[in-house]
Amino acid sequence: MSTPGPTPPDTDPTGDGPGLATTIALYAVARIAVVAVVAALLVAAGVPLLLSVLLGIIVALPLSMFLFRGLRARLDRAVEASRSRRAQVRARLRGDDGPAQVPDPSEPPAEGEPDRRQE
Repeated sequence: MSTPGPTPPDTDPTGDGPGLATTIALYAVARIAVVAVVAALLVAAGVPLLLSVLLGIIVALPLSMFLFRGLRARLDRAVEASRSRRAQVRARLRGDDGPAQVPDPSEPPAEGEPDRRQE
């Protein structure tokens, strides 16, 4: 019999849904599709192609925020799951016995810890 190997990084080990890489790819393809649709509509209306693509990029940002709300939420969950798995692996490598705590980036660091918040 074969022993189970490590889980590939693009799959979710809990089986709840697609992994981080798959979710990022889905979101990127969806955003590009919105740009293409908006640009195609503008070209059909007689706007030059380059201007249509530029306007499509500008219009796609706020439009995708509303259209892909569920996909963005899934991406947030996948990123959070990836962070917690990474924190667990780091804790095991350090030799910690307890469950790893993922630091909240919005909280100030504890006394004696370096400040790793992004400005």
